[in-house]
This record gives sequence, C-alpha cells and structure tokens, in this order.
Amino acid sequence: MSEFMERYISNEMTDSEKKWFLKEIDGNEDLKKEIELRMQTDVILKRTDAINLRNKLYSLEEDRLIRKKKYAMFVFKYAAAFVGVALITSVYLLVYNNPLTNDELSDKFFKAYEVPTAHRSLANIEDNDYMLGLQYYNSHDYKNAAIQFSKVLEKNPNDMQTHLLTGVSSMEEKRYPEAENSFKTVIDHNNNLFIEPASWYLALCYLKTDEADKATELFAKIKNEGGYYSSEAKKVMRKIK
Repeated sequence: MSEFMERYISNEMTDSEKKWFLKEIDGNEDLKKEIELRMQTDVILKRTDAINLRNKLYSLEEDRLIRKKKYAMFVFKYAAAFVGVALITSVYLLVYNNPLTNDELSDKFFKAYEVPTAHRSLANIEDNDYMLGLQYYNSHDYKNAAIQFSKVLEKNPNDMQTHLLTGVSSMEEKRYPEAENSFKTVIDHNNNLFIEPASWYLALCYLKTDEADKATELFAKIKNEGGYYSSEAKKVMRKIK
C-alpha cells in the first residue's frame, strides 16, 4: 500500500489506478490521515528547500557586495595614492622646473648684516650718532639708521663698518645704487675687516639690478676665497639665470 500511496501523492497513477485507489481509501480514515500527513510533509520539505535556497542566494549576494565594497576601497586607496604621487611630482616639477628669478634669488639669500660686538670700534661706541643709528638698525628702522650713519661718515669717512651698515640699510630700503656705492667703498679701501661681507652684499645687489654677469663673477671670487660666505656663494651660483 505504501508504494501506491507514494505514486498517488506524486501524481504518477494512471486514471484507472487512481479510481481504484480512491475507492480503497474511501471510508478508511486512518489511510486518509496518513496520506494527508505525507502530503503536508512534502509541502513542508519543499518550503524548507526553498527557504534554504533563498538563504544561500542571500549569502552569495552579501559575499558579492562585500567583495565589491573591498574592491571599491582598494581602487579608492590606489587612486588616492596615485593622486598623492602626482601632486608631489607636480610640486617638484613646479619648484625645480620654474627656477627663481634673480630678484627672488637675491631676496632668498639676503639677510641683514649682524654687527659683531668685537667689530665695534671704541670711536664708534663713543659716537652718539653711531649708537643711535645702530639702535635704529637693530629695530629694522633702516631709513633712520641710514640718516644717522651718514652723520657718522661726515665726521669719519674712513669708517668702513659704518659704510657697510649704510649699504645694508640702503638695500633694505631698495635703494640699490646707493647700496652698491657703499659696498664698493669698503672693497676699494682694501684694508679692513668688512671686505668679504661688502662683496657678498654687492653681489646680491647685482642680482637685484639684474646684472647677472657681475654677480656671478663676484660670487665666484667669494667662493674661491673660502671665507664665511663661501658656501652660500656656491649655492647661489647654481641658481643664477
């Protein structure tokens, strides 16, 4: 009977077999219940299989989305790294393929001369005009510093330190021809402690006035003499246009 039940439930009987089987179960409550139970069991099993299949499909979709997200993050990180490298490269090319003008180069290397205590002569220390000029100079008031230093030079035109400070003050005030004259005075004197700094600032003046040949010649001389400004002169020479 079990074989017939299975064939009935699975709808594999012929019409004549089905008529015979329906007569057999008619009035047989136990058989009817067993058939209903088996049919319900089949339905539950089919639903369970469907649920399992759906869960597997959800799981596969989640895995796909996770892989897609990871791939997107990888692409984003790679793109960000690429952009970073490109930006650094662009900055590098911008800096190194666009060298400074001579005017900008002069500004980069210019720094106001600092007066060493050991170089202040006794005569200068006792000169009120000099001391006032030095106060203006150290407070970056170069206009008034130059005025006071000119008073010192009226009394002592051979004061090479004051000539140097006058030249630096003139540079700070963008009066380059006047600055050049002050530095040349120190260099032409040829017997003082301020020839090297005067040469350095004169070379920077030449850059400011776009006299590159004169600047290069003077920087080369400073470099070859191996003094305080030698290494700086070497750096400038690499960048002069």
